[in-house]
Formats: sequence, structure tokens, C-alpha cells
Amino acid sequence: MRSSHQIGLRSQCMGAPIDTRVPHGRLTGTRIPAKNEEPTMVVQAYILIQTDVGKAAEVASAIAQVKGVTLAEDVTGPYDVIVRAEARNVDELGKLVVSKVQNLEGITRTLTCPVVHI
Repeated sequence: MRSSHQIGLRSQCMGAPIDTRVPHGRLTGTRIPAKNEEPTMVVQAYILIQTDVGKAAEVASAIAQVKGVTLAEDVTGPYDVIVRAEARNVDELGKLVVSKVQNLEGITRTLTCPVVHI
């Protein structure tokens, strides 16, 4: 399978095409709108999660099913799971974290890090 930087994905923002490619194939904060759909910006964040001992894989699997979560992986280090999530705005992102992520069994602490494009 070819990565996004190999296939040259493009998106639109404010009616003008923009290139979403960045080094190493990471995509930035826009998505390709459907035909006749207004382009939308999204708020993206990484959520760093600490879990009960031995629960990281279970938590990552459960979080991956939550709407708005684009990536969930169990990792080693001070955090047990790292999640990439997106929402239409900061308020919706907060609701996602508080009502859906933090309510999952096995999670002891979260730290939300919004993505910024400087």
C-alpha cells in the first residue's frame, strides 16, 4: 500500500486547494470534502492516557471504537496509551474527552494536547 505522501493527497480550505503533504507522510488538519460539501476545519489533539496496570491494550482497543478517535495505540513510557482524536471545535473535543474517553474503565489519568499549526 502506498502512503499519503506517495499518492499526493490534496484538500481544500476556504475554496482554494492546499497540499496536505508534510515530511514523512504526516497529514495536517484538513480533510478532503465530499462533492458539494463545504470544506471544514477540525480540531485535532493527542490524548496521553495512563491506565491501571495491565489494562493498556484493553483501553486502546476500546478507545479505538469511539467516534472521533482516528488512532489509538498502547505504548511504553510514562503514558500507556496515546490517542489521536478530532472534532469540529474545541468544545466538541472537550466533550469527547470528558464524556467518552475518561469514562472508559481502566483509565486513571488523561492529558489532552491540541495540535497547533504555527
